[in-house]
Amino acid sequence: MGQRYSPEFKDEAVRQVLDRGYSVAEVAGRLGLSAHSLYKWVKAVKPDKNEKQADELLESKRENMRLRAELRRVQEERDILRKAAAYFAREHE
Repeated sequence: MGQRYSPEFKDEAVRQVLDRGYSVAEVAGRLGLSAHSLYKWVKAVKPDKNEKQADELLESKRENMRLRAELRRVQEERDILRKAAAYFAREHE
């Protein structure tokens, strides 16, 4: 059975790859573990591309809803101002 590594050891190995920019092969060789194991550890903590895309899509939908609500409000204000301008223009005649 394979060797067990502490969570602290795994965290430090992953940090060297993600934060410090070392390659997986370099870190694995230096720490005496298999590159395959380190790849799995990195993948486990790195956000999945699909998760990131889902988060971006959700944020875009929120922004879209906010902008639509603002557009409706501005259009209502415009319509009120048009009616008021028409009313006051007739009053002066």
